[in-house]
Amino acid sequence: MDRDLESYSHEGNPLLHWREHASFLRTTVNIVALQASKYLPLSVKNRVLSVLGADIGESCGIALGVQIDIFFPELIEIEDSATIGYGTTILTHETTSDEFRKGEVRIGEEALIGANSTVLPGVEIGKGAKVAAGSVVTKDVEPGEFVAGIPAQPVD
Repeated sequence: MDRDLESYSHEGNPLLHWREHASFLRTTVNIVALQASKYLPLSVKNRVLSVLGADIGESCGIALGVQIDIFFPELIEIEDSATIGYGTTILTHETTSDEFRKGEVRIGEEALIGANSTVLPGVEIGKGAKVAAGSVVTKDVEPGEFVAGIPAQPVD
């Protein structure tokens, strides 16, 4: 998948054009539900994320304070038994100085994302992969691979 993003050019600040890409009402509902879900028990949190359109597998552990993208939670897939650490951010949209971009995020079965990491849109984290705490994942992580840093790079 490696940063397979839909890109939309805009004059001026692209973030100010978000309503061209996401419904105001849907985004408002997402914000309220996602903020509340940060503090819910795991089983309830997983159900809330599923209702918002995220594809959440069985036995996923999504820790306290995880921030899910407010515009496009439906572009997130977290497979069975994956663990997302405290305070992690999973983004399915980003802006540059002249573009609004969005893309899917897939987190593979039994993958582990350490606390306070950031996963950018268009990234796939493979089965059993591990992301060290505080990392910024800017490209795909191969199955079983361990990555760390900003940007996240393979660790031997």
